Amino acid sequence: MIVARLSSMDVKTRKITFLNEQVADYIKKYNIGSVCVFQGSPELQASYLNSLKSLAKTPLLVTIDGEWGVAMRLFDSVMSLPRQMMLGAVHNPKIIYQYGKVVADQCKRLGIQMNYAPVVDVNNNPNNPVINDRSFGEDKFKVALFGTQYMKGMQDNGVMACAKHFPGHGGVGADSHTALPVDERPLSAIKEHDLVPFSQLATLLNGVMPAHVVYSAFDSRPAGFSPSWLGMLRESLGFKGCIF
Repeated sequence: MIVARLSSMDVKTRKITFLNEQVADYIKKYNIGSVCVFQGSPELQASYLNSLKSLAKTPLLVTIDGEWGVAMRLFDSVMSLPRQMMLGAVHNPKIIYQYGKVVADQCKRLGIQMNYAPVVDVNNNPNNPVINDRSFGEDKFKVALFGTQYMKGMQDNGVMACAKHFPGHGGVGADSHTALPVDERPLSAIKEHDLVPFSQLATLLNGVMPAHVVYSAFDSRPAGFSPSWLGMLRESLGFKGCIF
């Protein structure tokens, strides 16, 4: 039930702290089920992953938060890919499918089975400090189409996709990594705009990541802790995969 990250980085000094020894301890003591790759060279992370997998009683689910490929996290000797906003300027959805395939190929070389992508938030607030160029754009139908192609490009090639951030993170003006944003729009607006991509992808996805956002018209709890929102995801949208 727990995903442990393998490293952390001080944003001011850019100093990386590798946590593989602590994670190895968690695997031996608690049989945690998953790890998430962050900083470091691909060779170093592959070495750590091989070592951790050898300790695990239950096969580890290896994940990465690599929205624009593994170079989003591994800065050394990995080809950098365009971010989703740049992809939103493309007219041919087949290119987005190929993009997903390239990301899947990168992940498989490192032994990564799940990528926390695509971002299918509709970019409907220009003051949003955290979604921005991570979104395919402000057109909900294009976000849904391109999100589907990215997902299929990965999943058809052996890497699970995890769409985020349900039910939609594009309408707030705060960064949910450092605050708890509140989206005060009526539920009808969220359903009409933000939920469109999720409703189209839900039955095809392996994973969904809820937003750390309160949607005050529907629930006082953040979506990830809300039986109302997660019930909608499971029951109304028919999602059968893992919620992260």
